[in-house]
Amino acid sequence: MTEFASPGRKMAEGSVLYLDGVSVSFDGFKALNTLSLIIEPGEMRAIIGPNGAGKTTMMDVITGKTRPDTGDVLFDGAVDLTRHSEAEIANLGIGRKFQKPTVFESQTVHDNLLLALRQDRRAFATLFARLDEPDAERIAELLHLTRLVAVRASLAGDLSHGQKQWLEIGMLMAQDPRLLLIDEPAAGMTDAETAETAQLLRDIAKTHSVVVVEHDMDFVRDLDVRVTVLHEGSVLAEGSLEQVSANERVVEVYLGR
Repeated sequence: MTEFASPGRKMAEGSVLYLDGVSVSFDGFKALNTLSLIIEPGEMRAIIGPNGAGKTTMMDVITGKTRPDTGDVLFDGAVDLTRHSEAEIANLGIGRKFQKPTVFESQTVHDNLLLALRQDRRAFATLFARLDEPDAERIAELLHLTRLVAVRASLAGDLSHGQKQWLEIGMLMAQDPRLLLIDEPAAGMTDAETAETAQLLRDIAKTHSVVVVEHDMDFVRDLDVRVTVLHEGSVLAEGSLEQVSANERVVEVYLGR
């Protein structure tokens, strides 16, 4: 998977995601300003910050939706993501979940997962194909992971908001990405669903790298992971939630508002 070797990029070796000096401008506005970030294999990281801090643009850059003006964006220590399309990046093993869940509401929970497993085959035609044993076992695993065993035969459109979020996470996991980018998973959830979602992501992080963008500080506290605070397109602070919460600048630009 290696695409190049550069003495100036030795720090990327061994990382699953490496951003260094990444800048993006839109009509003179710097959405990202020499942003640098390293995610290690098997790490879950929470990204917080005020609106306009660059969180969405950062994920757009990682997934190939936006090309940076400058900087390195490397996956698996060496793959230059700026040279790849969105589809190619997804096939490399980077999955992204947006804030609003997008599922096939007229299909059952089970069939949504089946479609996700077989997305490279013949889409809806796969629903009429015989379910082989490996697919059946994988779907059973995903149903347990996403807490949806009891509603496997329900239409996705009948699920609660939280359950739809879990289903979409399960559909993402069906592709077995090495790195998951999750955007505000707790938004609109009940307290019970929020707590269960934190546990779900902790379960996923046992075998995958996960980046979670979130505004709910109670949810971030439940994740109990390293936190990166973005402000004006750059990293303002990093550390545990307790450490960044004690940072006067973080309180001033984000937590104190």
